[in-house]
Amino acid sequence: MSKANLSAEFSGDRNYCTGIYFLLPSDTFSAFHRINQDEMWHFYKGTTLTLHVISPEGDYSKIKIGNTIRDNEVLQFVVPATHWFAAEVSSKNSYALLGCTVSPGFDFRDFEMPEQEKLLSLFPQHSKIITKLTRAI
Repeated sequence: MSKANLSAEFSGDRNYCTGIYFLLPSDTFSAFHRINQDEMWHFYKGTTLTLHVISPEGDYSKIKIGNTIRDNEVLQFVVPATHWFAAEVSSKNSYALLGCTVSPGFDFRDFEMPEQEKLLSLFPQHSKIITKLTRAI
């Protein structure tokens, strides 16, 4: 996709779409980060994943991604562009196998993983979850 067809937050050409498989074991987490695009998460296998999302305005939400629909889990979820998000597996000694789809395609130029102190200064009301799901530097 040509830069001419993209909005101002993109600094160059991008693929139309990218997709990855993502295996997250329960002994770690995906730290808070954000990208310039919407990102769709798809559940494939394992145990429930908890996705934590903070909007640019500071609104927090928690989404359960899994295949137990009766427990209000969803098979897929779209994180809106520029929202901060982190993920963790809900059960110990387990994993979640997911897919992530991004359009326009993912590029590290669109990715930001802040230091813990930056997010704490932006959203002090969410200090507990930010401290849990960021890495202090």
